[in-house]
Amino acid sequence: MNICVFGAASNEIDKKYMDDIEIMAEQLAKDGHHLVFGAGGQGLMGAAARGFKKGGAKITGVIPTFFKEAEIEAIYDECDELIYTDTMRERKAVMEDKADAFVIVPGGIGTFEELFEVLTLKQLGRHSKPIAIYNCKGYYDKMEAMLNTSIEEGFVRHTCKEIYSYVNNVDELIRYINNNNHCDYTVSELKA
Repeated sequence: MNICVFGAASNEIDKKYMDDIEIMAEQLAKDGHHLVFGAGGQGLMGAAARGFKKGGAKITGVIPTFFKEAEIEAIYDECDELIYTDTMRERKAVMEDKADAFVIVPGGIGTFEELFEVLTLKQLGRHSKPIAIYNCKGYYDKMEAMLNTSIEEGFVRHTCKEIYSYVNNVDELIRYINNNNHCDYTVSELKA
């Protein structure tokens, strides 16, 4: 299965996150999964790539050409396949198409945007791929609280909790991905 990992590209984050994500990625690789990601060589993207590489997985990186030209982000140099796109939008589309499942690890604005796009697409019935939010070190506790508030206040239907899973450890993550839980709700049952 191709796992798309969305996460931070910054090296300015605590090393504990990088260590944890590298271990997670290596275990996913050893379980037979491959990586599709934004091709970054630093931060949690780099940690995911190193972990998948250690585990013997195929690594597909997808990055806009302007990242290379403007030296916006270091590219992971051991990708088995490196795909260049013209835009960020095209980058996401390629990653989404190549992925069989999504794992969201700690990140910033770009990661949040990627998470909410795949959630929205699943809510609208555009895909049925598993989405795991890896709550590494409690990073997503407040986001989970915000989503729960949105449900309580009627902005999001409670059935939307069925289209993704918060996982707090690697074993839960692998179990969720391998079970490939599909959503049995219709779009009208998911959209508020």
